[in-house]
Amino acid sequence: MAALLVATAQAQAPRTPTARLVAAPRLDLPAEIDSSNPAAWALVDGAARLFVISSWGGIPVRASGASLESLREDRPVAFASHPGHGVWMEAIIPDGSGAWYGYYHHERPADLCGRPDRQLPRIGAMRSIDNGQTWDNLGIVLDAPRGSEACDSQNRFVLGGIGDVTAALDADGKDVYLYFSQYVRDGRLQGVAVARIAWADRDAPVGKASIWNDGAWLPASENASIDTGWEYPSGTPLMRSERPFHDRSSTNDVFWGPSIHWNTYLEQYVMLLNRAKDDQFGQEGIYVSFSTTLQPRDWSAPAKIMNGGSWYPQVIGGEAGAGTDRLAGRRARFFMTGRSERIIEFER
Repeated sequence: MAALLVATAQAQAPRTPTARLVAAPRLDLPAEIDSSNPAAWALVDGAARLFVISSWGGIPVRASGASLESLREDRPVAFASHPGHGVWMEAIIPDGSGAWYGYYHHERPADLCGRPDRQLPRIGAMRSIDNGQTWDNLGIVLDAPRGSEACDSQNRFVLGGIGDVTAALDADGKDVYLYFSQYVRDGRLQGVAVARIAWADRDAPVGKASIWNDGAWLPASENASIDTGWEYPSGTPLMRSERPFHDRSSTNDVFWGPSIHWNTYLEQYVMLLNRAKDDQFGQEGIYVSFSTTLQPRDWSAPAKIMNGGSWYPQVIGGEAGAGTDRLAGRRARFFMTGRSERIIEFER
C-alpha cells in the first residue's frame, strides 16, 4: 500500500517544463544594445505595429515595424523629465488605455566611494502616452540600503546597488512584480531579488514598493536624508551566490539579469537568467526557471540551457499583434544582447 501511495503521488506531481535551443537564421534588433529590449504592440493608423526599446550607453532608442523581422530603428527616445546619468529601459507594461509604464536601470557614478569609474545602480519608473517616444520620469522606486556599498571591490562595473530589472503584472492585475539583480556588499544577499508595487500605484510608485525578505514583504521607510526620500530594505535572493562579488577572488558564481515572460503554451511564467563566473561578469552559462505564479517561492531550480553565451538573454514571441518579451508561445526567438541565432522551444 505504501509503495502504491508513493507511485500515485509521483504520478500526480507536476512535471517541470523543459527548454531547448535550436539554430535559426540570424536576426538582429536594429540598434546598439547593452541591456534587455522591452517590446509592446500598438495600433497606428488602424494597423498593429511592434515597438522595441533598446539601450546603449544609457540612451534608449526606439525601433518599430509591422513585425519582429521588419523592425527599423527610429531615434533616441525623448524625456519630458530625466533622472540624470544613464537610463537603460528594461521593461514595459502597457495598461490597456494607451499608457506604457517603463522600468529602468539607472546608473550613478560611485562618487560615494571616490570611484566615479564604477557604478551604484538603482531602479526607476517612467510613463509614456505616445508609444514610447516620450517618457515622463515617475521617480526611483527601488534602491539598495545605505551603507551596502563595497567601495574596495575589484568588480569591473558595480560597487553595490541594484539593477538589471524585469517586470511582470500578475494574472489578476493587482501587482507588478519587479525581479532585479542585487549587487550589495553582503555576499549572502547577492543575486536575483523581488519587489512588488500595487498596479493601482503605477502613476505614483515612489515609496510604494515592498521587498521580499525571508518570506515577508517589507515596505520602504521614509528618510528625508536620502535624495529619493525613501529607504528600501535588501531582498532575499532566489538563489544564494556560491562565490559572491566583491570578495577579491578571481572567480564568482552569481545569478543575475532575469527576464520573465508568460508562456501561453506552458501556461506558466518563464525566467531566463545569466550566471556570472568572475568579477568581469564573464558568462558561465544561461539558465531557465519556471513558475505558475510570480511568487518568489514558486520558481523551479534553474536549469542550464547554454554554456557561456552573452548577457541579457530574453525571449520575444513571434505572434503577430501579441508576441513580445512578456508573452510567447511554444516556439519563440531567443535573443542575447539583441542578437538572435536560435529559436527556443518549450516542452510540457
